[in-house]
Amino acid sequence: MSIKPTTTDLQWTDVDQRAVDTARVLAADAVQKVGNGHPGTAMSLAPAAYTLFQKVMRHDPADAEWTGRDRFVLSAGHSSLTLYIQLYLAGYGLELDDLKAFRTWGSKTPGHPEYGHTTGVETTTGPLGQGVANAVGMAMAARYERGLFDPEAAPGTSPFDHMVWVVAGDGCLQEGISAEASSLAGHQKLGNLVLLWDDNHISIEGDTETAVSEDTIKRYEAYGWHVQRVDQLPSGDLDPAGLYAALQAAKAETERPSFIAARSIIAWPAPNAQNTEAAHGSALGDDEVAATKRVLGFDPEQTFEVSDEVIGHTREALDRGREARAEWDKSFAAWRTANPERAASFDRIAAGELPEGWEEKLPVFEPGKGLATRAASGKVLQALGEIVPELWGGSADLAGSNNTTIDKTSSFLPAGNPLPEADPYGRTIHFGIREHAMAAAMNGIALHGNTRIYGGTFLVFSDYMRNAVRLSALMHLPVTYVWTHDSIGLGEDGPTHQPVEHLASLRAIPGLNIVRPADANETAIAWREILRRYTKVFGKGTPHGLALTRQGVPTYEANEDAAKGGYVLFEAETPSGQNAAPQVLIVATGSEVHVAVEAREQLQAAGVPTRVVSMPSVEWFDEQDQGYQDSVLPPSVKARVAVEAGIGLTWYRYVGDAGRIVSLEHFGASADAKVLFREFGFTPEHVAAAARDSLEHVAGLEAAAR
Repeated sequence: MSIKPTTTDLQWTDVDQRAVDTARVLAADAVQKVGNGHPGTAMSLAPAAYTLFQKVMRHDPADAEWTGRDRFVLSAGHSSLTLYIQLYLAGYGLELDDLKAFRTWGSKTPGHPEYGHTTGVETTTGPLGQGVANAVGMAMAARYERGLFDPEAAPGTSPFDHMVWVVAGDGCLQEGISAEASSLAGHQKLGNLVLLWDDNHISIEGDTETAVSEDTIKRYEAYGWHVQRVDQLPSGDLDPAGLYAALQAAKAETERPSFIAARSIIAWPAPNAQNTEAAHGSALGDDEVAATKRVLGFDPEQTFEVSDEVIGHTREALDRGREARAEWDKSFAAWRTANPERAASFDRIAAGELPEGWEEKLPVFEPGKGLATRAASGKVLQALGEIVPELWGGSADLAGSNNTTIDKTSSFLPAGNPLPEADPYGRTIHFGIREHAMAAAMNGIALHGNTRIYGGTFLVFSDYMRNAVRLSALMHLPVTYVWTHDSIGLGEDGPTHQPVEHLASLRAIPGLNIVRPADANETAIAWREILRRYTKVFGKGTPHGLALTRQGVPTYEANEDAAKGGYVLFEAETPSGQNAAPQVLIVATGSEVHVAVEAREQLQAAGVPTRVVSMPSVEWFDEQDQGYQDSVLPPSVKARVAVEAGIGLTWYRYVGDAGRIVSLEHFGASADAKVLFREFGFTPEHVAAAARDSLEHVAGLEAAAR
């Protein structure tokens, strides 16, 4: 561990200090006005946030999307005012009225930072630890981006070199996701990542001695991070000079991620509220806010007091940003001239476009042959890997099972890793057994931009990932989750590994599209549609989850309507093979589609014209116009059966009052997949019986109506 350097070239004036103190009273006033929020951390962290935004970071408040900017992540999202006030001071577009509207309807300053809602917010944070993992993903993406466009440049000389700064609190570092992500960052030697730990010893229940006794600094040293401790000033406040020196030392450390422990006093310098748990999540009260203003030399009768001198000084960040951008533009222009092919690739990727002819690379699978959809997905990825260089990803130590290895000869691993396929710019990511961090890092990769990311594990382990998956949907991020072993069909591993409630649970997340293809050709079409739907524009991107089989399933003729989410796989027919109006509809997904097809054969042999609808994605199907939906599921046909090896929650609205659902409303068991499907009723005979039962029910209703 390093102690803070004793020398610094920081220029710190009385106006800088006044700006920091202004940030403190603004935080107190904003929370006091709305009556709720988290003032304490924003007050104590003001020197650190100000030093970053005004003295250290490369950013341009006039262009929050500048490719060459440093990224800032406030993992301690409850302290959103820490970020909002710096965005206001630096000139990102927030003004005093926005701070006055903190946490109110329609404001630009919601309770936690929201990506796409407030200019300058790089990611949505609030669930503690997520931001740490997002930042790890951003740092990984920055390295991969450099490999795409400027791999030969000396360290620090490329226009694609930039830093990722993250501020985390005690709560962030207690959450397991941050441990997963920090371990991964240390292993990857992400020298472009700096984590500032607000070590204030306070959480909602009081002093962190209630829950934590580990040596966090030694933990990060064990992860392989460069670690520093910044001492407090004698007053108890954070030391801007020490912070600045530590941040610069961290920036100079290019071989390891950096961890800076900064001991702070929450709500400093509030006379009575400082160092109390109440200051974490409650307004200080009028008297305490007034007392704090007196301590800092502000008028206690005024609210939201910002002097012209302070705002004029802090808005000079716009001038510095303009200068930094101009310098970067020169470097970028020189790179473009020297690398015309890579520049063309950059323009294509930045625009969200795919290479010409990419769709022709997608495999078409021969009908009739059995193939697991996970295997088909692997073949699609390998085919795409040859033509879509920005596509990369891996799995949580399950690549052989998930079929997520896009290039066996190229692993995303830092210089010095002993494996022969190790490459700092490699295509295949080894996330390790870190599902939650993997999902959140994927969010960070998507947020960073200029690559397309996927990651895999077993569907049942999506439970570990759920909070990050929810944030993917909340932020409209185009990440792709490859979830295999999608049902009891995985067999002998038993109920701990067999997903039952997962498909319905994931479909319940607004803005997440779940795709469960029936066969190899549907899998290829699904990947094509996911790539087509990619966009990095907020509000238009969509995360997707692919649910893929372990076991082989029959392959059918490719049908382009699979991209519509639901389509007629086999039409109802007469005994002579002529198309007929269906008397019953069977809707199925994934590995149960072939069971539905066999049930159709039995029903039609008995003179019951039966249509089979494959519905790989209910979300895609629901996007279609009503005319198309009715053409697939005619409202006049009341006899219906839905078949899926999971709970039936999804299917009630599709089958109606007279329909039947063949589902799994209990956990599985350890046995061969064929045995489990037979014992739990996923057989053609059982599905055909459900269809007859629905037909009888419809007939009874019609008779009663007469």
